[in-house]
Amino acid sequence: MVHLLPLAEGETIATILPLPEDESTWADLVAVFATAEGLVRPISLSKFDNILSTGIIAIKLKEGDRLIGVSLAADDDDILLVARGGKCIRFAMQGVRLMGGRATAGVRGMALKNGDEVISMSVLHHLEADADERQAYLQAVAARRRLGVSDYEGKEDDKAHDSALAARLEEPSFAAMAEAEQFILSLTENGFGKRSSSYEYRTTNRGGSGIINIETSARNGQVVASFPVADRDDIMLVTDRGKLIRIPVGDIRIAGRNTQGVIVFKTGEEEKVVSAAHLGEDDAADEAEEGDSGDDAAAASETDATPEQE
Repeated sequence: MVHLLPLAEGETIATILPLPEDESTWADLVAVFATAEGLVRPISLSKFDNILSTGIIAIKLKEGDRLIGVSLAADDDDILLVARGGKCIRFAMQGVRLMGGRATAGVRGMALKNGDEVISMSVLHHLEADADERQAYLQAVAARRRLGVSDYEGKEDDKAHDSALAARLEEPSFAAMAEAEQFILSLTENGFGKRSSSYEYRTTNRGGSGIINIETSARNGQVVASFPVADRDDIMLVTDRGKLIRIPVGDIRIAGRNTQGVIVFKTGEEEKVVSAAHLGEDDAADEAEEGDSGDDAAAASETDATPEQE
């Protein structure tokens, strides 16, 4: 990238953001910038119609702060900020003032404790259900999950109760919630992680200290990544010792927001997960097509690889 872009000394790429090819749609979108210190800076995408070959200032960063992500959002979306220390905050885009000029620092999105920092920003569908509706839906989903794994021997009353709860998922309102539901995958440096329903992340006003996203116990370590995923996606994790693993998202347990999660990547002693990449269903399909077009020699080379080489 340094051969393509005029980067200053010490400057690095934080985000590569694909834009709609039809520039006439840009006026309906906002580019939301987020920094490690919890500032957010929304700006209309139309402000970037004409960019100089040397670049333009998009956000004014304070001394010691840095950009951690940029995402496209609409007025009816929510923003989720996740901190390394295990907390997060979700707020509506409508609660963030759209700024005109580019060279401004932004507004407070999340209040952080000393030493903590924001490590990711995600755009979520806005929540329309109230707290009682979300809780009832989550209880129904949990009941259906229990029905699939429990034998209920000698617990007929419990089975009947769970069956009644799970039956509510057939109601039109719950069916609509299931259609709109998203799942947040959170991963920690010691290789633990979980998926949690987006309905567990309540919407609040920006600028607060947030709620727990995942427990950062001594077992888990701090958070290294958190982002929305689909059941058929894959993720790739990389450790500070150069190890890499690719895991189907569907293999990672769905658990409550305020939990520690389960082991996703078994790290060695003093080894930490440092990066996580999200591979969506479209990415996996592209890779499959590339694999099908490869020659026999390449296929044989991959097949003959030793576990150490893999």
